[in-house]
Amino acid sequence: MPEGDTVFRAARTLHETLAGRTVTRLESVFPRITRADGELTIRGPTVERVDARGKHVLIWFSGDVVLRTHMRMHGVWHLYRSGARWRRPRSDMRVVIGTREYEAVAFNVPVAELTRGRDLERDPTFRDLGPDILAEEFDSAAAAHRIESMPDAQIADAVLDQRLIAGIGNIFKSEALFASGLNPFARVADLPREDIRRLIEKARRLMRASVGGRRMPFLVYGQGGRPCRRCGTLIARRQDGDARVTYWCPRCQRGTLAANARTS
Repeated sequence: MPEGDTVFRAARTLHETLAGRTVTRLESVFPRITRADGELTIRGPTVERVDARGKHVLIWFSGDVVLRTHMRMHGVWHLYRSGARWRRPRSDMRVVIGTREYEAVAFNVPVAELTRGRDLERDPTFRDLGPDILAEEFDSAAAAHRIESMPDAQIADAVLDQRLIAGIGNIFKSEALFASGLNPFARVADLPREDIRRLIEKARRLMRASVGGRRMPFLVYGQGGRPCRRCGTLIARRQDGDARVTYWCPRCQRGTLAANARTS
């Protein structure tokens, strides 16, 4: 699943290319997007901006209309010069937004809907969404307090809960926990607030570096069974019921933790 940094980069690229341009073409496999419904349509307006919130891409049009898409597991946005050949088959297309110069194509996006900007915050999808970890105004202390509201949760599960913090995915969960020396399976209640805040700040720093184009090797994610680059202990791997896999170093991530993780 694309994580917050990938979604942020996609929104930034779409904004840099489309903002200020007039929509000349709209095509979608979702009938509710292409069917004019009173004034709720994006035929003819200008793209005002594109931004990301958590794992959602929001395309804002003049007339207070917003197109919301969620990437889920395999969704992706591509940009092409008008008339250029797509790099993905047409059967993967879900939404096309065309201007005179460019086409923005959403491939394999399972969620796409039009709404009004004034209604967006009333939508449960956004009303219950936590602060975006990549937002300029993000407050790590406030985010740590939100995490503490789930004292019985394992810390690895808590940081993935988009109601608490929006944007962190499985990769940066594992990498930030490793960078912080925290056991993924420790209960939130057993961790000092300073450790929780440090974990959040590590995740934000790693994700912002990724947004900035820095390519960093994964130290634990996807490294199950390989020696830890710090201590040589074999990286452990554990799959939860929802198919998310956690990677960690049993030696480097002991810290002051109350939980003892099982290796596999």
